[in-house]
Amino acid sequence: GAAVHLTKFLPPGSSDPRVGDVRDDKVVMFTDAVSVVDVLVAGAAASADGPTYGLQEVTLLAPYRPRVIFGIGLNYLAHARESGLEPPPEPMVFVKSSSSVVAPNEPVRTHGSPCLDYEAELAVIVGSCNSVAGYAIGNDISARDWQRQDEEWWRGKGADGFCRFGPWVTSADEVPNPEDLLLRCWVNGELRQEARTSDLIFGIEDLIEFISGPVKLEPGDLILTGTPNGVGVSMDPPRYLRPGDVVRIEIERLGVIEHAVVA
Repeated sequence: GAAVHLTKFLPPGSSDPRVGDVRDDKVVMFTDAVSVVDVLVAGAAASADGPTYGLQEVTLLAPYRPRVIFGIGLNYLAHARESGLEPPPEPMVFVKSSSSVVAPNEPVRTHGSPCLDYEAELAVIVGSCNSVAGYAIGNDISARDWQRQDEEWWRGKGADGFCRFGPWVTSADEVPNPEDLLLRCWVNGELRQEARTSDLIFGIEDLIEFISGPVKLEPGDLILTGTPNGVGVSMDPPRYLRPGDVVRIEIERLGVIEHAVVA
């Protein structure tokens, strides 16, 4: 069978990361796979054949560390409106540092910013020849004070831990309608964001075409497709994340990621 929900994980009692395929509440290890991206690109040729562990007994890591992470600003109609901005004429692309990636459920450190915000997003994993290899849940964590202060967003968007995606990567053939998925985000159990990816201004193919003009995309490059309305900065008054808060993001077919905020 083809690879479906790919993760990088630590088996119980081990510090040696392995690649696995999540099936219900189990993880089946690939005995010889080096990386999630290699397995994704191999597609149906790759099948997990190693030991099986319970999902509760392993430690999920970031699926992999992308070479480059492209973030997209203002890509949901209702989010552009809540920000008081016109929808952009072409995609607003920024880059998050590779070092911002951590395990999907690892706590978020504030780095001293009192204006930390969540952005639930559909993450797209690029395959070979500008195809889509897979999808995951993303959180484009943003320090709004730094984002406002700086001309460039590297600090407000790219601080360590400000990008998590997962809980695993779901191969593209498992997601027949990526542009009609329900995406929801809760903070401390309160629903803050609820939208369908059909509200995207620029769809996945548009984004790949735009980015791949000046940049040769490589398998594993990550595109965070933008966040819908309901972010903390747009509330009146703004409601930022505080130490002790818990963010939970769910996208249908892709699973759930959940992480606490720590000082």
